[in-house]
Amino acid sequence: MIIAGAGGAAHLPGMIASLTHLPVIGVPIKSSNSIDGWDSVLSILQMPNGVPVATVALNASKNAGLLAAQILGTADALYADKYKDYKESLKDSVQEKINKLSFDWNNEFDQK
Repeated sequence: MIIAGAGGAAHLPGMIASLTHLPVIGVPIKSSNSIDGWDSVLSILQMPNGVPVATVALNASKNAGLLAAQILGTADALYADKYKDYKESLKDSVQEKINKLSFDWNNEFDQK
């Protein structure tokens, strides 16, 4: 699997995909010479049939790595288990944030 950034050379993921049999994940990057990154996004998305390139969000290299781990996890239980652990940690992190924001509404109104 290949993860290729596309910024100033927005065509890079597509060119790599045209030259290899490996899956390619393109990461559009907002760069100083891009049009807010949209040229990179469109260069990756508009590949012709027969030359697929997976695309993640603008500047989302972390998501590209996670997508690669998910793909590898379809054939390797170690990757699958690690990814499941990661997803569980996200759930726990969200719950912790909810707990920090939560308070007793009834008690709040009784005091006023």
